[in-house]
Amino acid sequence: MGKELSVVVWAKEGCHYCGEVKQYLEDKGIKYETIDVTHHDERRDILEVKYGVRYVPVVEIGQGELYEGVTKLGIEHLEKVLQKFSTSIISS
Repeated sequence: MGKELSVVVWAKEGCHYCGEVKQYLEDKGIKYETIDVTHHDERRDILEVKYGVRYVPVVEIGQGELYEGVTKLGIEHLEKVLQKFSTSIISS
């Protein structure tokens, strides 16, 4: 049996794009955890080290030891990575 999909959304209060990402995941029935960077510059430091960006939303999608960060704006980028993981879930 494959490992459960893990999704983490790095977001901030009042971010329209962050809201779109969360709504998309909810509409698809995908559970996610939110890391709020509002008033937490040290969390943005983590994003800078991991992905070279300080902006949100950033979505981390993982399964087992593998994960990928989506740093580009647009639901199509999120869908592409989710598709990769759903294919690996089916083939496990």
